Amino acid sequence: MTTALCFALDGTLVHRTSPDEDVTRTTLEAHGLDADDALVTTTRESFRTAFEAMEPSPFHQSMETALDAADADGDPAAMVETLRERTYEATTVPDGARESLDSLGADDSLAVVTNGVREWQLGKLAYHGLADFFDVVVASYEAGAHKPDSAPFDCLRERLPADEYVMVGDDYAADVEGARAAGFVPIHYERDGGPDLWATIQALL
Repeated sequence: MTTALCFALDGTLVHRTSPDEDVTRTTLEAHGLDADDALVTTTRESFRTAFEAMEPSPFHQSMETALDAADADGDPAAMVETLRERTYEATTVPDGARESLDSLGADDSLAVVTNGVREWQLGKLAYHGLADFFDVVVASYEAGAHKPDSAPFDCLRERLPADEYVMVGDDYAADVEGARAAGFVPIHYERDGGPDLWATIQALL
């Protein structure tokens, strides 16, 4: 029996070392804005609204919002690139992840099912040297809906045939309830206080 072992990206394969608010703040400051709490909140809310609505360029929209709110001139595209760089820098890969992925990939197909913009998420995998471990990456933006909607899971199933699909993720609603509803076997990763993810997966599979 063939198994496709699927992972969420943010919070599972890759962990944040700094809050998104801090990354946003330092990005705005790098482009000359006075990034007080109000401006950071406005920028983050703009992104979340655009992201949840699946609007085409949520990062660009958030930077335009920041410039408008600050009544400042600037280059939103350059600001997005700074945000991307600082976002990647503010993430890390858990100990044991690469060794475990290499071992798991010897027997099963590996995939990523992530809420995000494809280019942004692929870049994050590449930044951490994880891209080559995975046969397929599905980002919600290309599927047309975010997890827990079934669309990302359905897209993964279309691209990666298997007898069984397992989804590993830290977000209970998106990665457990969403995966189960889509016919995947969910494994919930509880980062704080839970058992070691990679040892648990090896034992279960």
